[in-house]
Amino acid sequence: MSIVFKKLKWRNFLSTGETAIEMDFLATATTLIVGGNGAGKSTMLDALSYALFGRAHRNITKPQLVNSINNKNMQVEVEFSVGNAEFKIVRGQKPAVFEIWKNDQMINQEAKALEYQKVLEQNILKLNHKSFHQIVVLGSSSFVPFMQLPTQHRRDVIEDLLDINVFSKMNTLVREKNVTVRESLKDNAYHLDMTGDRITTQTKYIRNITAMNEEEITDKVLQVENTQSDITALQEENSVVSAEIEGQDTDILEELKKANDRKTNLLHYRAQFQTQAKQVVIDTKFYEENAACPTCTQDIAEDLRNTKLETVKGKAKELQSAMRQADDEGKTVTDSITKYTDLMESFRTKSSGINANNQEIRRLQTNIDTLQKSIERLQSRDGDLASAREELDELKTKRDTLRETKFKLNEQMAYNSVMQEMLKDSGIKTKVIKQYLPVINNLVNTYLQTLDFFVHFNLDEEFKETIRSRHRDAFSYSSFSEGEKQRIDLALLFTWRMIAKMKNSVSTNLLILDETFDSSLDHDGVDNLMKILYTLDSDTNVFVISHKGEILDGKFKRKLEFTKEKNFSKIK
Repeated sequence: MSIVFKKLKWRNFLSTGETAIEMDFLATATTLIVGGNGAGKSTMLDALSYALFGRAHRNITKPQLVNSINNKNMQVEVEFSVGNAEFKIVRGQKPAVFEIWKNDQMINQEAKALEYQKVLEQNILKLNHKSFHQIVVLGSSSFVPFMQLPTQHRRDVIEDLLDINVFSKMNTLVREKNVTVRESLKDNAYHLDMTGDRITTQTKYIRNITAMNEEEITDKVLQVENTQSDITALQEENSVVSAEIEGQDTDILEELKKANDRKTNLLHYRAQFQTQAKQVVIDTKFYEENAACPTCTQDIAEDLRNTKLETVKGKAKELQSAMRQADDEGKTVTDSITKYTDLMESFRTKSSGINANNQEIRRLQTNIDTLQKSIERLQSRDGDLASAREELDELKTKRDTLRETKFKLNEQMAYNSVMQEMLKDSGIKTKVIKQYLPVINNLVNTYLQTLDFFVHFNLDEEFKETIRSRHRDAFSYSSFSEGEKQRIDLALLFTWRMIAKMKNSVSTNLLILDETFDSSLDHDGVDNLMKILYTLDSDTNVFVISHKGEILDGKFKRKLEFTKEKNFSKIK
């Protein structure tokens, strides 16, 4: 993928005022930008970086990018093409602006600014801030050259250049999937444990209910049998008693009635005898005490009086005999009444016993009915047990499904682990990098020789450098002088551009050197660097920013001078 930068335009940006400055990147192959300190020469770098990545090339905060005099309407626009697509990025502050235009159509802005920036970097530029500046810019500003980057950042740059950061993204996706799988496994294990516990509980419940039903039914059947035995015993007892008193109670009652009637008659006779006895006593007393009639005063003959006395006395003896006989008969009748009364009382007691037994029989029968209902209820639990067994089968099916899911998740985890092993830094990416490391090292050494720096540079798989002199002494980047370091930085810059072009991943027409000629390069270094610039392809547009234009005059096809007028930067 080749990015062709065409135009850059900025206003109210840093020292630039309301009058916009426009930079045509395609005007010439080489452009020298000069100007005094603070004139705004390096503003182009900050404006380009801000337009593309939302931050300056140098260590300047966003609020500081707004021109401090006008303090509003800061805006930067950059135009470039990627293949056949034309893009324009508009970004600004006060008011805030961030627009991405493709072929004169603005790309949907519904996503958040952070997501919008990802669209620009990942889908359009295919470069991040760090990688862009490693292949486009080399300068003395605060941006860190490749050799001063930490190991992981070096890896990021090379992965971007070789277009293998897709493996890192894939690895991230696989890690995220593994997190999801691990969570699913944890959830699966939880549900498996829960289902196993429920199966154990349900099995125990069914076993207990089955045993309990059988035990309860057996116990209640035994109670029914015992109760029925008690009822039978009571019924047999009632039969015996009933047989004893059956018919006798009527006869005895009849005899008792006769005895009572006889007793009543005897009492009546005795009362009559007593009345007659009283009259005999009166008559006897009369004849004994009276010799004459009290009424008529006539004398009573002695013979008559004696006869009367004898008659009365005889009558008295008869009455006494009759009364004794009545008394004797009354005693006999009384004994009969007592006997028959006792018999009746006995019959009544036995009848009461029969009634009591009948009540007990009814109570026991009620108990049997209750027990029978309990037995029926217990037997009806078979339906509940069927439901419980059905639920147990469902739980076992669920457990089998969970086990199958667990197997699949473990299989997915194993598959993802293999993918992670392939996608991690020591996997596929390392194999690709190994293929390119000899090319990278060869290009770096070629550019170093062009720059008259005769050392052997080697970058290993962990992106650590080894630099050997002609005498095979080993050095590191930090061992060299600033000028030598800059030669290494330049060699790497051109190497990255060449690798990008070879890979056709992120090649670009733009190369910007910011004060590279002004710092640590000696006269020979400047000439050698110009040799490299002259050998670049015709589709490369080089911009050299310098405040020592006198040593570079005549070496570039175009020269732009930044000046300040009334505190605002302008191009002259």
